[in-house]
Amino acid sequence: MSELLNYLVQNDENFRRARLPALYSDFRSQRTLNPDGFAANVAAWKRGLSSAALAGQVPSKSTTRSHLTLDLDNDALLRSLETKQFGRPLALGTVLQDALANGEMMPLQQFLKAKESIYHRSWGSLPWAVMSWGFRQVGIGGPGDNLPRGQFVMLQNLEVVSKAFSQTTADRTSPFERTFSKAHFQRTFAEGILEKQRLSETDFEVMVKFLSRDKNILVTDGNTIKIRSSSQAEDVSITEEDSAIASLKELMEDLTRQTEVLNRRIDELNIAAQDAVRRKNRIAAMAALKSKKLAETNLSRRHTTLSQLEDVAAKIEQAADNVQLVKVMQSSTVALRNLNAQVGGADKVDEVLDNLREQMGEVDEVGNIITEAGPAATVDESEVDDEFEAMLAEERKKEEEAERVKREAQQEKEAEETRRKLAELEKLSPLPVPGQTEKETRPITPVTATADELGEMHIENDTTATEAERAAEMAE
Repeated sequence: MSELLNYLVQNDENFRRARLPALYSDFRSQRTLNPDGFAANVAAWKRGLSSAALAGQVPSKSTTRSHLTLDLDNDALLRSLETKQFGRPLALGTVLQDALANGEMMPLQQFLKAKESIYHRSWGSLPWAVMSWGFRQVGIGGPGDNLPRGQFVMLQNLEVVSKAFSQTTADRTSPFERTFSKAHFQRTFAEGILEKQRLSETDFEVMVKFLSRDKNILVTDGNTIKIRSSSQAEDVSITEEDSAIASLKELMEDLTRQTEVLNRRIDELNIAAQDAVRRKNRIAAMAALKSKKLAETNLSRRHTTLSQLEDVAAKIEQAADNVQLVKVMQSSTVALRNLNAQVGGADKVDEVLDNLREQMGEVDEVGNIITEAGPAATVDESEVDDEFEAMLAEERKKEEEAERVKREAQQEKEAEETRRKLAELEKLSPLPVPGQTEKETRPITPVTATADELGEMHIENDTTATEAERAAEMAE
């Protein structure tokens, strides 16, 4: 299985293995016998080739595969789809001819030379387009079946790239960030628009034409490219300031690359000098050191020039910001003038407020008259006092009840705590030994000691009472 077909089978559900026999068959006869099946096969091939081109899987004449165009100058596409089991797709020519007829593909040169937008359709061409569509539905006329030759632009892929480009450049707000030379623009956006893919030179040419002519996202004069700002309607042409900014940015980029090369050159010469010293080769070491010094001198000059250019770039950005600030202030002044004119000045405001106060006073007078004319509303103060006292009594009753419930709950909690402590004391008491009294077996604790003292006091009192009774009997 070829690389292209393997990609389609792995990434496109329409190219599952069970569908391959139908897609590789000659389904041209289904145009009239089974229009739905014919349309499904054609749509599957269109979507598959479009997604494969975006992924860089479609063969191309250039070393860098194209993502926006389809090269059909030879049979490379058919060979890349050929398999031992199904051979070549027999109706691929019909699919591509249908895409051309429906405007989904366009010859490359025709696309680049078109003056008006590819989406522009004149009213005069509509009746013929409708008739052609009707004839194709009944099998009369329509596109041919041969594989077209040449390079063709895939408009669906252009729409995908256009959306990705807008998202990538959304944070570029200042004129300095949005202006490029053609070469700088290509180096900046060669990678990053399509994930893990690099756009070819043809892709860039097609994309710039599409974004400037059909989407109004770019402005270009062939040498300078500027990303239009959605908030500035005057970005319709390239100015001298834009060309100067583009040249400055390209020069800064070139100097940056030169400094990187010189840094690498200095590192290499330093390593060479050290190696020559280890080999005791004085001549080679001195030559490497001289070359290193020259490279360091050039590097210092490049950095000085680059620093000056960066200062100029900062001033340009500041000046551009000042221009925008002045424009905003001017428009704000006009807006305030118009609003103040609508207000009419301070005198008019005073007059409006006086009229408002007068009308509000009339409303109050009318309300007072209506109130005086109506029946007088009387309120029995004693009834109000009685109702208030009843509400207070009810509230006190609720508070007393709540306090009682709270007090009972506290007492119950304390009783439970006392019971728990007594239970713990009983668990701590050891078992009595035979022949010992409870007092002898009970452990000595503050509680048990107090209990013993109380017990002894009770016994002494009983003995004293008995002796007193006997003395009384003897005296008698």
